[in-house]
Amino acid sequence: MELRYTPDEIAFRDELRRFFRAEIPAEIRQRVAEGRHLSKEDIVTSQRILNAHGLAVPNWPVKWGGKDWTPVQRYIYTEELQRAAVPQPLGFNTAMVGPVIAQFGSEAQKERFLPATANVDIWWAQGFSEPGSGSDLASLKTRAEKRGDKWVINGQKTWTTLGQHADWIFCLVRTDREAKKQKGISFILADMKTPGISVRPIITIDGAHEVNEVFFDDVEVPLENLVGEENRGWDYAKFLLANERLGIARIGMTKQRLARAKRIARETPMGEGVVWDDPEFRRRVARIEVQLKALEITQMRVVAAQGRQDASKPDPATSILKIKGSELQQATTALLVDIAGPYALPLAEHDREGSNEPEIMPEWAETAAPNYFNYRKVSIYGGSNEIQRNIIAKAFLGL
Repeated sequence: MELRYTPDEIAFRDELRRFFRAEIPAEIRQRVAEGRHLSKEDIVTSQRILNAHGLAVPNWPVKWGGKDWTPVQRYIYTEELQRAAVPQPLGFNTAMVGPVIAQFGSEAQKERFLPATANVDIWWAQGFSEPGSGSDLASLKTRAEKRGDKWVINGQKTWTTLGQHADWIFCLVRTDREAKKQKGISFILADMKTPGISVRPIITIDGAHEVNEVFFDDVEVPLENLVGEENRGWDYAKFLLANERLGIARIGMTKQRLARAKRIARETPMGEGVVWDDPEFRRRVARIEVQLKALEITQMRVVAAQGRQDASKPDPATSILKIKGSELQQATTALLVDIAGPYALPLAEHDREGSNEPEIMPEWAETAAPNYFNYRKVSIYGGSNEIQRNIIAKAFLGL
């Protein structure tokens, strides 16, 4: 694969840049760039604009709204979307359940779910992790039993991101308790309004409500909500997670955040100069830039190889992207915390009350510490980095 863009690819990139900046509301992109909370409305608004122009699900089959793009064009799309601080299309829909249904679902499931999933008419949640089954996901205990024309589901899922917004949930459930762990798991879809499903918020240390617990108490769903074959859910989960890990690298997002950190460092006073004058700070930035370039080249090689591989089989090289991509995202959030210094820890509201002191904290610093702590999660979700190293050891080193 050529590591330089052709004139046609440059024109394609420039058109995407123009579109993202002209069509996606500037206030939404600003919130993304500053690491601020996005509302459900922000995410839906952005994705529906993309979908109206055929840009929400380019990774899907053309029949279902995808694009017949080359691997390089797909890469350029993701890179420019992130660099323009456009909200990533809802991953549970576009990178997880959508591709699974498109690849393994029945025609009826594709007709029913894919158009609504692309347009966020259905907001999906991911029902994988459980209180005792996170990195060792195959040990999950939520079970589904056939009773007449229904599956009856009992169990609990946890760390269900944005589950409070979800209309439907895609779940890994155990359908054969006698089989080897991975062999007895199925992939089932459930309407969140089904009696017996309850959602309980998990409030994180920063006071945010992003994740949830989801409980299933004799939840009945139709047999046709099984995706693919019974007890083949682990295969579909590996396919899904490979798509997720490819996206977790977020090279364009890291470039955008790194550029922002450099700009702020050149404007933030330190001693008799600015933060950027510190040679150790510049060395840290240089190390991140070198590693980011290496990651970018690796991702381009993985993307190019996708056209030569069976789409239903995950590429273990995505584990490399997941590890390094998450580490670099964390490194850039650490840069912003260090630039902010003591301003990364704003006063609580009750400490502000009654104070007549002027606000001296720069506005950009408000999100530095919350984002730093929030991004600790990226080395855990999608399969922890420790698990990814085991995959690499097995797939590449034969250990």
